[in-house]
Amino acid sequence: MRIIDLSLPVDHQMPGVSIRSARQLQQDGWNATTLELYSHAGTHMDAPRHFLPDGNTLDQQDLSVLVGPALVVDLSATTPSELIGIQHLADVADRVVPGSRLLLRTDWHQRYGTPAYREELPRISLELAQWMVSREVALLGVEPPSVADVNQIQELTEVHQTLFRGGVVIVEGLAHLDQIQTSEVQFIALPLKIIGGDGCPVRAIAIESETH
Repeated sequence: MRIIDLSLPVDHQMPGVSIRSARQLQQDGWNATTLELYSHAGTHMDAPRHFLPDGNTLDQQDLSVLVGPALVVDLSATTPSELIGIQHLADVADRVVPGSRLLLRTDWHQRYGTPAYREELPRISLELAQWMVSREVALLGVEPPSVADVNQIQELTEVHQTLFRGGVVIVEGLAHLDQIQTSEVQFIALPLKIIGGDGCPVRAIAIESETH
């Protein structure tokens, strides 16, 4: 068994993150910190409430969707700002069945920390989002910080709402998919149980087994 960490590091350089000392070992007897986290910072999961007024919140999420086999789709040839369409998944379309989890490898994590990471991200087309819903995909994981262009509110809203209304869980900001050596892995990405939560950073991992 081999475990690959698919999570970005949470530190002072991450947008939306503040880490401050709350207690110090020498004077208080223990170390502790106060964490302030934007709910969609770094590697994170979106809850439907993120874009749907009456959507489910984090505490209502079915955890079984967040643990299980996932198909790794190699889209490493993707270019900045490219719109990823149905044709990009043609080679794996016959493997996408109800309940599938899809991890789209674009190697976009390599641009983390640069303006391009957020401003030039490759994104999911509305048609691809609709196709995933029609195939009853359970979970979609991507490396960019969003599945859609954060600078185009109509696209951003339509793609997120389409996936959420179709029951697709969204995990964004994944990293290191290029370290995965198999086309299928066991995937785990669990958020905190935040009542009313619209999103939360996760520790995402992939597990490769010898059978693969």
